[in-house]
Amino acid sequence: MLKLVLGSTSPFRGALLAKLGIPFATDAPHIDEAIRDGESPEQLVARLAKAKARDVAQRHAGALIIGSDQVACVDGRILGKPGSRENAIGQLATAAGKTVTFHTGLCLFNTAENRGRTVVEPFKVHFRALNQDQIERYVDREQPFNCAGSFKSEGYGITLFTRLEGRDPNTLVGLPLIQLVDMLGQEGVVLP
Repeated sequence: MLKLVLGSTSPFRGALLAKLGIPFATDAPHIDEAIRDGESPEQLVARLAKAKARDVAQRHAGALIIGSDQVACVDGRILGKPGSRENAIGQLATAAGKTVTFHTGLCLFNTAENRGRTVVEPFKVHFRALNQDQIERYVDREQPFNCAGSFKSEGYGITLFTRLEGRDPNTLVGLPLIQLVDMLGQEGVVLP
């Protein structure tokens, strides 16, 4: 089996990949993540997932590289990682009572064969109506400053939702494992 490398230093993605029980290394990609004019959320995450995988591939011959990227969208607006308390509160206030669609790009790049496959997996989160106090308490408790959409669904963030809608709940955390298992199988990686 080719060496498996996760092109990310995200502890969330690392924990998800560890669930598969196969050894892997991590390597931080170094790319420009700015959105391009006219780029849709799906195009953005597909491009960034592929760019991350290709960047990491340069440092790992004979490997399968996993690149992934995610954005959240509400009312046609992309919500990235908030980076601060104020931005997280603003994002959650925008999402309250609405449906937020997460688009997660996934690329599996085989450096031995110089080929990759990229997919985009959607996942919808239906938010409760939230007041300012609820939002601030949540943000202060979880400090989701490095999470697209300003919440951690694997933690207390689950209290913010009325419903989750998608094929794979891991997608919401940032790595669509069902899709990844299929892609790994196409590369000859046999999982139980």
